[in-house]
Amino acid sequence: MAYISEITGKPVTDLQGRPIGKVTDLVARPHRDFPHPVIEAVEVSRKGKTFLVPYSDVAALLSVAVPLKCNIDQISEFISAEDDFSLVEDVLDKQIIDTDGARVVRVNDVELVRVNGQVVVSNVDVGVYGLLRRLGLTRLAGAIQGRLGNRLPMTGIPWDCVELLRRDPFMRLRVPVDALADLHPADIADILTDLSHAEGGELLDSMDVSQVADALEEVETDLQVSLVEGMSDEKVADVLEEMSPDEAADLLHELPEERQEDLLELMEKEEAEDVRLLLRYPEESAGGLMTTEYAYVNNNLSASQAMAQLRQTAAEAEQFFYVYVLEPDDRLVGVFSLSDLVMADPSTPVEEFMHSRLVTVPPDASQEELAHIVSKYNLLALPVIDEQCRLLGIVTADDALDKIIPTAWKKRLPRFFR
Repeated sequence: MAYISEITGKPVTDLQGRPIGKVTDLVARPHRDFPHPVIEAVEVSRKGKTFLVPYSDVAALLSVAVPLKCNIDQISEFISAEDDFSLVEDVLDKQIIDTDGARVVRVNDVELVRVNGQVVVSNVDVGVYGLLRRLGLTRLAGAIQGRLGNRLPMTGIPWDCVELLRRDPFMRLRVPVDALADLHPADIADILTDLSHAEGGELLDSMDVSQVADALEEVETDLQVSLVEGMSDEKVADVLEEMSPDEAADLLHELPEERQEDLLELMEKEEAEDVRLLLRYPEESAGGLMTTEYAYVNNNLSASQAMAQLRQTAAEAEQFFYVYVLEPDDRLVGVFSLSDLVMADPSTPVEEFMHSRLVTVPPDASQEELAHIVSKYNLLALPVIDEQCRLLGIVTADDALDKIIPTAWKKRLPRFFR
């Protein structure tokens, strides 16, 4: 076993033992029937110029020096293949996604092993030890280990779990990309924050529309705008349909008016109408912050009938701790919690256990007012009504408190209302 950092800089000698240069890189080639690329050539620097030596002309690669089987004028011509790549130039310092830690990590070194007379790429090292080794500080790493009484973690990722994107500074994990579906959207958001614009777009391209929507809802609006800039209008419209209406409206607010309208035209009519309603209000007002996805039941139902209605209509509700009671004209007359519903006798009319003393706000209420009311009454959501007491939407506590709690903290609060 060896590492590319230990091989680069080694002297290269000819058949007579005369030095002819130093190793600067290794060329590897993927093989269809073998998961690990095989070293096919050694890049040698000599008098300011580099040339490639086929591995077949190398007597020993994993040794103190790199002796050749021939003299310099007898080196065979190396014939490159389309899939060839260089370990130093194409792999070192590239970023990959560690789905186990839900983070972006950098390739600090590349591990090589001998298999059946060939040298193959086995792992990429993303740990601290790999960085120290590459910097020539292996002894320092040992001293640190001795002083701390433990070992620095040897963090390697198998090559067969890594996908190399050519002509791009980004590498990604091949197998765990499928596991992105198992990550919490906030974890994917953290990963997106660590990536460049191009890399973030590459990651989003590997995800389905609902995953993209969930992840975008967890990042800052500026990053949302940056990430959708390169998407087609058709894909952005699909993503907006999957987002909650208030989040979709926030994103559209930041886009040019012409593109706003194009995207709304591409969205399904019902979803577009919800978003258009929110776009009518200032961003930091109750109307601009509210969502039109909430749980509600009719006022003339029993507890068992209310439960049946919720099963059919509340799948898209942004919060489900509060259920709002509406008259046929959408006038808000009460609210109850899920615990109220569960504890009620199935035959009990909703109007008997609902709370009719409501805390509500008009659509032009400021965000400061919302934050004060949510904090004062310890609410998870606040209903927004018009002059006729018709329910327009609800403002969830996290949106109401956005002015008081920094967004980075707010994103880490438990999402009780989802």
